[in-house]
Amino acid sequence: MKYDLSILIPARNEEFLARTVQNILQNIRGNTEVIVSLDGYWGAVPVNPRVTVIHFPESIGQRAGTNQLARLSKAKYVMKVDAHCCFDEGFDVKLMSEMRDDYTMIPLMKHLHVFDWKCKKCGSQWDQGRTPQQCMIRVGRDGKGAEPNPACDNKTDFERVFFWEARKSPVNITYRFDRELIFQYWKEISLRPELQVNDKLVETMSIQGSCFMLTREKYWELDICDEGHGSWGQQGTEVACKTWLSGGKLIVNKDTWYAHLFRTQGGDFGFPYPNPGIPKARQYSQGLWFSDFETLKRRWKPAIHDLKWLINKFAPVPDWQDWEEVQK
Repeated sequence: MKYDLSILIPARNEEFLARTVQNILQNIRGNTEVIVSLDGYWGAVPVNPRVTVIHFPESIGQRAGTNQLARLSKAKYVMKVDAHCCFDEGFDVKLMSEMRDDYTMIPLMKHLHVFDWKCKKCGSQWDQGRTPQQCMIRVGRDGKGAEPNPACDNKTDFERVFFWEARKSPVNITYRFDRELIFQYWKEISLRPELQVNDKLVETMSIQGSCFMLTREKYWELDICDEGHGSWGQQGTEVACKTWLSGGKLIVNKDTWYAHLFRTQGGDFGFPYPNPGIPKARQYSQGLWFSDFETLKRRWKPAIHDLKWLINKFAPVPDWQDWEEVQK
């Protein structure tokens, strides 16, 4: 069957992969397929005619895995997605209806609420995180914090109560990167009228990297998952620079959303495999994009602009007031 969109999910030791795939299947409304790689492990994936699974006995890394998935696609569009996300109903058709061949597009991004912890002894319930060592109580204005519960001595008997839904806040629309090419949120830029393509679409300097869509032809033309970076890291900066500096546009579609799980607490609620070498990816990224135009063009042929052009397009950009100093 010829699909219009292939959703590519590179996965390694991903606990919530099956829930992600099931959520996608429930919410797609177009001629869309899902292609999953199990990178050095076996994981459960829903059986469905629209789902293809490939397995690598030894891990090859996220970028290499995504490239292998893209090679299996025959669709016009490909969409790379992290293996811990949920989606708006009809997100695929909402994105495709606004796509252009020179766009890279993302939905607006929310945060994913996967589960709460619950104490089986007293019933106290608190926000998702690493496996608890004692009963906790919910604290903070947003209810996402937790502290030890002085009224309960339970230290072992807990369960997870699943939600798998997007949180109401924050809702993230636009982003940038700083002088080290590190991802940053940039809410204010979404209000600039000159960046509004129409009521639904807004230009963004960069993206977070957990979800993005472009034509399959552009994916290969721009070398969108350059394995020279290593397995993981700098994905948002890479996609942003390659889209803008080749003459394309990086667009957020505000008419739809996805929610991403941020695992920042470490332990069993942190990165699911050893740190994959972010410093290497960042060094590679800086060496490429900090080049003068002639050097950049030799290293990456699609370039028609250099990074200074992109900074000037979105100026004033925090951290980037002195471009010449950054180049040194």
